[in-house]
Amino acid sequence: MYFNLLCLIHRLLLHLDRTWRNDMSKSGQIRHLFKTAGLLLRSYSDGRWRVIPHDVLPDWLKDNDFLLHGHRPPMPSFRACFRSIFRIHTETGNIWTHLLGCLFFLCLGIVYMFRPNMSFVAPFQEKIVIGAFFLGAILCLSFSWLFHTVYCHSEGVSRVFSKLDYSGIAFLIMGSFVPWLYYSFYCSPQPCFIYLIVVCVLGITAIIVSQCDFFSTPQYRGVRAGVFVGLGLSGVVPTLHFMITEGFLRATTMGQMGWLFLMAVLYITGACLYAARIPERFFPGKCDIWFHSHQLFHILVVAGAFVHFHGVSNLQEFRYTAGGGCAEEGGA
Repeated sequence: MYFNLLCLIHRLLLHLDRTWRNDMSKSGQIRHLFKTAGLLLRSYSDGRWRVIPHDVLPDWLKDNDFLLHGHRPPMPSFRACFRSIFRIHTETGNIWTHLLGCLFFLCLGIVYMFRPNMSFVAPFQEKIVIGAFFLGAILCLSFSWLFHTVYCHSEGVSRVFSKLDYSGIAFLIMGSFVPWLYYSFYCSPQPCFIYLIVVCVLGITAIIVSQCDFFSTPQYRGVRAGVFVGLGLSGVVPTLHFMITEGFLRATTMGQMGWLFLMAVLYITGACLYAARIPERFFPGKCDIWFHSHQLFHILVVAGAFVHFHGVSNLQEFRYTAGGGCAEEGGA
């Protein structure tokens, strides 16, 4: 912890030096810097860190100015960051919602992948496409809880893990498309392949864009939400294709469109809450620890992923019941 404190003091002195050299007249800013330094140093006064208010955070840790209290100070120690999982602060809920979600989908995926082959029409293919969904979900949730755990370590670590976090969202969306397209276009491999290529290209594009440093800044919060909502909404085209080809009744029964629609509602609602910073926007300082927008977004992501898995499971069960043939279904 003494090493952490020294690193913190070093960064503050460098910032003071830059401020002093840039404009000698900014005495108010310098006084604020000394006040901030004092508050940060007192947060380590007895060898244990204490939460601090938003206004004394360094700029790279300021993300949501409606969360006024309960923030972790900079902690340039991975051990301290991981120990903070068991402390109460603004990121506690963000960490645990996706840590537990990751463990849940990991266990669920292992159980599903080890189901007897006799439960599938084409065991090898079906386990690969369903495994793509589990891989996307596990990567997304893993990158997320790791980012929220270590992003207070340093600006460089925060930047790296935020890029992983955003990439994980794209992996989840791409992985979710794979089993749905496989079962929905089971008897039409050509459009299935085309749609898979398109969603992969869009997903990789989203990952590339998310690697830009500006993408993780607070002012691009709405852009981030829009990019991933747009990626998910690219599924409207294959959905309409499927409904036109199969008819509304078959699409809502055999095609499990109700579950797909519910999943979309959960994801989009979470993204909108995240972008608008609701409810803390209307109750500044009241949702600092629990029920702020990012936590609600995390909960809705886990719920949406589970709803999607349920729908895909029903599709797989229908295909098993119908067998491997397509001629009797009127497929292409």
